Amino acid sequence: MNESENARKILEGPLNEKGYDLYELKFKPGKEASLEVVVDRKEPIGLDEIVDLSGFLSELLDKDDPISVPYTLDVSSAGAEKRIDLAKLQDYVGSYVNLHLSHPYKGENILEGTLEKVEEEVTLSYRVKTRLVQATFPRQDIDKARLAIKF
Repeated sequence: MNESENARKILEGPLNEKGYDLYELKFKPGKEASLEVVVDRKEPIGLDEIVDLSGFLSELLDKDDPISVPYTLDVSSAGAEKRIDLAKLQDYVGSYVNLHLSHPYKGENILEGTLEKVEEEVTLSYRVKTRLVQATFPRQDIDKARLAIKF
């Protein structure tokens, strides 16, 4: 088992108990080794929470010591434009999203707007110039999704 797998085994359960998902974990070996831990949850994560989590995770890692070399722990959130697990797409109804489609909708492979409905078909409200329009297309046509920032 490598360092990343060892750290994942130690951190994933306690993070889930605190209401977070382990979004990504990477160990970067070398002269300035680092363990990058990216956490996520549906609600926004503030800087104070990241600071608290950093201390919490550091204690867990110090206790079980899964990495044999000195390293820097870097804890962050998935961010404002995080990718969305397509299996959890329905959790983001009402959110402003960017969808990449495997089959174009009216000639467009990328649609950005408010997710209105997610079932067998997905409904998205988006702007075409000044008009608000709705697109409805099969859920299986979505191959990537992420949150987006509305300007």
